[in-house]
Amino acid sequence: MARIQSVRGMSDILPGETSQWQYLESVVRALLSRYGYQEIRFPILEQTELFKRSIGEVTDIVEKEMYTFADRNGDSLTLRPEGTASCVRACEQNGLLHNQQQRLWYAGPMFRHERPQKGRLRQFHQIGVETFGMAGPDIDAELIALTARLWRELGINEALTLELNSIGTAESRGRYKAALVDYLAGFVDELDEDSQRRLGTNPLRILDSKSPRTQELLKDAPVLKDYLDDAANAHFSGLCARLDQMGIAYRINTRLVRGLDYYGLTVFEWTTEKLGAQGTVCAGGRYDGLVEQLGGRATPAVGFAMGVERLVLLLETLGVMPASAPSADVFIVAVGERAEIAALTLAERIREGAPQLKVQSNCGGGSFKSQFKKADKSGARWALVLGEEELSRGEVAIKPLRDAAAEQQLVAISAVVDQLTGAAAEQ
Repeated sequence: MARIQSVRGMSDILPGETSQWQYLESVVRALLSRYGYQEIRFPILEQTELFKRSIGEVTDIVEKEMYTFADRNGDSLTLRPEGTASCVRACEQNGLLHNQQQRLWYAGPMFRHERPQKGRLRQFHQIGVETFGMAGPDIDAELIALTARLWRELGINEALTLELNSIGTAESRGRYKAALVDYLAGFVDELDEDSQRRLGTNPLRILDSKSPRTQELLKDAPVLKDYLDDAANAHFSGLCARLDQMGIAYRINTRLVRGLDYYGLTVFEWTTEKLGAQGTVCAGGRYDGLVEQLGGRATPAVGFAMGVERLVLLLETLGVMPASAPSADVFIVAVGERAEIAALTLAERIREGAPQLKVQSNCGGGSFKSQFKKADKSGARWALVLGEEELSRGEVAIKPLRDAAAEQQLVAISAVVDQLTGAAAEQ
């Protein structure tokens, strides 16, 4: 019988890898708490209409990439391809937005049917941050400052560049789209296939085409910043002034647009050259019209999302990922049924009296030799040895495993917790 394999593009995260994810998540979680952000959790399944109305029906995500199906009641459901729309839905549904300010974050899997490659999977993971009720450039600047601080704390700031742009209001984008279409209409046959299709549906996405010829044509195209109104220019100038004051370097990229229809005004990306084609590790922007678009009252909003897989890959590539912690500090070796029973009791006593220590008790039997191999593999600093002789004397042998000069010693079972606590404090 053939083995069942995982779904293509949906990877297992194995025990040797999860510690890396936990490290990244713990740093992010602690930093967000220091900035006053609260966690929100929402389902991975949503009504399909949520994403069609928010992301845009003529975007690649909705047209090609969403995992959409009818459930047993005939309702169209979709595995979430991104988190912002779900966050807005959850906040609006639960009364968190009207006349309120919110600073929120979430983490979890997203799903897009793309061609799997390194740094791009069909089930991928994001940590997202969303803020509501604040219209000025100060909150845009805070979010960027938060990400900049995260890169410093992770030790990857030198490998990342902040790209920044304003895509203005819906009205200014409308004027620019008309000018861009007029210009590109004279070069339709020279555009790549995706850009030809987007010319009539979503012309702004042509600006980030990967086709060298299309990019060559865009060099003489109208520039979006020339079509921004005074309010959009003032907002962007205010953001840049705040970043300058905080000493956060950035590069204005006038062709930077986001692939989701709900963005307006500020858009930004943190990019790296260390990961090849998958160079964007964090991206976001302002989406002031989305809450109203989904049935709520007009609410200013701005946020970002970062790709966990890409950040873990970047930490590994740069060699700044901390070494995995050992699975145990103490490993209890026991031979014989009486010793095995006593070992379980002793392990619980240590966990109770020294909760800072990770304790593994050997299970499944085995000789002293085989158990010591397990103890060494666990990374434990000490092995506690229980046999018939030790039990008869009410003692346990404590054997240091990481200090060749230290000697094994016999300790009364009643004194083991104090002995281990003292030894741990010295290291």
